Amino acid sequence: MATLQKIRNRGKILIGTVGLALFAFIAEEFVRSLTYTQTESRQRVGKIYGEKINVQEFNAQVEEYTDVVKFTQGISSLSDDQLSMFRDQVWQSLVNEKLMQHECEKLGITVTDAELQDIINNGRSPILAQTPFRTQQGTFDVNALKQFLNQYNEVMTNPNLTSEVKEQYQQMNNYWKFIEKTIRQQTLTQKYQSLLNGLMVSNPISAQASFDGRTNESDIYMAALPFSSVKDDDVKVEDSDIKAKYEEMKELFRADEETRDIKYIDIKVTASDADKANLQKEMEGYAQALAEGADPAKTVREAASQVPYSALPISAKALPHDIAEQLDSLSVGSQVGPFVHDHDNTINIVRLIGKVSLPDSVEIRQIAAPGNDMAAIEKTADSIMNALAAGANFDTIAKKYDQPAAKTWITSSQYEGQAIDENNRKFLSTITGAAVGSNNKIVLDGQGVIIAQITDRRNFINKYDVAVIKRTMDFSKDTYGKAYNDFSSFLAGNAKAEDIEAQAAQAGYTVQTRNNMSSTEHNVVNVRSTRDALRWIFDEKTKVGDVSPLYECGENDHLLVIILTGIHKKGYLSMDDEQINTFLRGEVTKDKKAALLLEKMNGVKSIADVAKIEGAVTDTIRHITFSGNAFISKVGASEPVLSGSVSTAKKGDFKSGIKGKSAVYAYQVLDQKKIDAKFDKKQEEQKLQQTIMRSLGNFLNELRQKADISDKRYIFY
Repeated sequence: MATLQKIRNRGKILIGTVGLALFAFIAEEFVRSLTYTQTESRQRVGKIYGEKINVQEFNAQVEEYTDVVKFTQGISSLSDDQLSMFRDQVWQSLVNEKLMQHECEKLGITVTDAELQDIINNGRSPILAQTPFRTQQGTFDVNALKQFLNQYNEVMTNPNLTSEVKEQYQQMNNYWKFIEKTIRQQTLTQKYQSLLNGLMVSNPISAQASFDGRTNESDIYMAALPFSSVKDDDVKVEDSDIKAKYEEMKELFRADEETRDIKYIDIKVTASDADKANLQKEMEGYAQALAEGADPAKTVREAASQVPYSALPISAKALPHDIAEQLDSLSVGSQVGPFVHDHDNTINIVRLIGKVSLPDSVEIRQIAAPGNDMAAIEKTADSIMNALAAGANFDTIAKKYDQPAAKTWITSSQYEGQAIDENNRKFLSTITGAAVGSNNKIVLDGQGVIIAQITDRRNFINKYDVAVIKRTMDFSKDTYGKAYNDFSSFLAGNAKAEDIEAQAAQAGYTVQTRNNMSSTEHNVVNVRSTRDALRWIFDEKTKVGDVSPLYECGENDHLLVIILTGIHKKGYLSMDDEQINTFLRGEVTKDKKAALLLEKMNGVKSIADVAKIEGAVTDTIRHITFSGNAFISKVGASEPVLSGSVSTAKKGDFKSGIKGKSAVYAYQVLDQKKIDAKFDKKQEEQKLQQTIMRSLGNFLNELRQKADISDKRYIFY
């Protein structure tokens, strides 16, 4: 009882303590939840139909796709530009996939595993013919696929096979899984599109109308009052007019993504006069060394030339164009340079050491002499050479050593421009210089001996032993440092956007404008390595009028500063936008000019009456059809409304007050005739159906507008 009374006495304290503990727990959970939400938000690469796309999910799909590309193309790495392109492709594919899933789930459209397997078994998808599982005729071979899948399971569970073998099978299996997924997605899209196509069909009445619209022709005599005949000052455009026109044409101004306007100063740092003079002096030293007989390979390497010295004579096509065009004017042993080429900002030296006529293509067959060591290999090679010299058949000897000895063409393009070691130099030098029918023993240091028989040589061309030193006229550290310091000093003294714009020209800088920039662009104003600048432009914290930090970008040769001048949110662009306002003002101006001209044309009875009006032009227009837009050369415009009006008129009819895109028209029908063509109802209906299908092919664009797509990839890449 005493204990119970103590608890009662301390009840308020206990309740307070529990309350504080409970609050601490709730607060802790709230902070943890908030932290998770913020972290999750930072990892979000986009959103489709409200579904958040995590960057890890997106990266996994990019990796899957790039692995397929590398596997199919036999490459191990991709450039930054290729990666950017593939990310764009994966994003579009992901968006399309989500759009289809969203629509098809509502409609109950699916692609079952049984359907997918049926497509594969019958080889119906064009993608299947692009896989390695093909017959000799190039068609898809489902049996080859099944054989691989069986082998895959055996290989992956075999403990005796190397990791390299298993990796190759894993890559092929991943490739096949990607193909399966792609076929499933394409089939789902085809089902949805087939449903749309089935909702709209052609009919005999439409077919006849389409045929008539193409084959019924009219010739007219017309008079036009061009809008240009009215001065702009003669019409007054009110803000209310622009607003009304905006509402009328609003759908034209729909934007599916946010864009932003910027002004910027971009400085490309180039070599100073002192930098160029120093490089000229250095190049003169290399030119003197070559002229005095220095080792060309060593000299070219020490000069850090963009064009490496080739251990073999090379064709002119393997050299830069500006270097190749120098060769015809050089004799063996002479040189030219240093000379400057402005088009690639380089200074160059060319020395022609030798010139020889060699085949561009050589066909050979070869035998690798077997043996346990080099002595045994050379002994076997000598034996083969003696047998061939005695008249033995090359194929028979090849079979004896279990080698195919198939004929193979080797062309200059396969090795020119590549790094060539001594063994390859020896091999290529031998086969390009040897006669057809000759057998050649080629000893490859540390690798063995090849017996190469020359079976054909074609396309003899001039090849050159040439030393080329090509150097870019780069700026020095001092030059870059001065440019950076000068620009930094300018920005420090002009921190506000208006100050930068006002003082830039006086300081020698140019402020440029770039409007409607999208976050999906990979580079800002076509300058590489500007990802940080792109993030700044589209950061939610960046406001109109803000000035960016100074960015060092490009190939470490650009200095960039940006001013944000406009933000255009996704949805309908504002009519206050400068470009839209200008466009609307022009449309309203044309409408008001048309109204004035229609008033002048009111009451006219003939073309002659219209021709008397100031500014009128007349002309005869022939072969007008409903399906084609009449082109009025005197006005310089195509006029669909004129084609439509003429197609409803009869021979001899006079009509006036036709408002076109560039003029107001009156016309009289001079003649009507029908093109000699036979109406084929079935064919016309097929044409109409194809037109309908092409129009419906844009259904994905319609779905995108409803999907509320958010693309934040610029934050990550």
